[in-house]
Amino acid sequence: MTDQVKAYLYAGIAIFFWSTVASAFKVGLQHIDFIQFLFFASWTSLLILLMINLFQGNLKHLRSVGRKDLAFSALMGALCPFAYYLVLFKAYALLPAQVAQPLNMVWPIVLVFLSVIILKQKISYTSFIALFVSFIGIYFISSQGEPGTLFIKEPFGLVLAVGSSLIWSFYWIYNVKRGMNETVQLLLNFFFASLYITLFMLFFSGLNNLDVTGTGLAVYAGIFEMGITYVLWIKAMKLSASNDKISNLVYIAPFLSLIFIHYFVGETIYVTSLIGLTLIVIGILIEKLRLI
Repeated sequence: MTDQVKAYLYAGIAIFFWSTVASAFKVGLQHIDFIQFLFFASWTSLLILLMINLFQGNLKHLRSVGRKDLAFSALMGALCPFAYYLVLFKAYALLPAQVAQPLNMVWPIVLVFLSVIILKQKISYTSFIALFVSFIGIYFISSQGEPGTLFIKEPFGLVLAVGSSLIWSFYWIYNVKRGMNETVQLLLNFFFASLYITLFMLFFSGLNNLDVTGTGLAVYAGIFEMGITYVLWIKAMKLSASNDKISNLVYIAPFLSLIFIHYFVGETIYVTSLIGLTLIVIGILIEKLRLI
């Protein structure tokens, strides 16, 4: 088996699990609150990443981690997974899964415009076209089956879903390569994030009214959204001859996700959700591939 075939295999497994997590989020958040959900998911991810790093022999790299690296990891952990998933899970608690999931996908477009502001990069007319196409997609998804209406259902949830893409974009802009092993970096990010969510939960939620289904799905999300799947994706990117061959495959996930949402969450999938998701993906591809 060639490295490229292995890369597709790792990427395919990651995409499959990422396709299932929107359903896990929505069902789990019907049983426990979003703060508790992130608490169990984050600590599960931390344990999984600890075991992976132990198995790979990466823990020795922790000896060379300096104060600046720790401070950087503390900041990155605050952005993602702490703030990112806190906002995203609240959005899922308020919105249908078929709405929250694709709205979170606009981050590649947001990333381009933030890079202009923060990194002083130049922007092309293609980026504006991509943004326009994606925002039409956002409108269709937000309409929830009623594209002719100007009434927005759950506007706060919509702001949170799109806002999560903003946090993710900040994370990627500032998460510059620091010479640290990627899996060790993830471990440190989740270590600090787990501390943050624990303190946050103690002040704003607690461990009352826990539910087996909700807790179990939070653990599932911790394993297959954040833990193992991140490592599989990193492995796929390293093995692939070109990152584009792998990264473009991720846009299969939201369409597969709609199938799982329909059968496991029980949502009737709106035509507007399919149209909106397609437009968002087209917008992202216009930006990435410079199709116009």
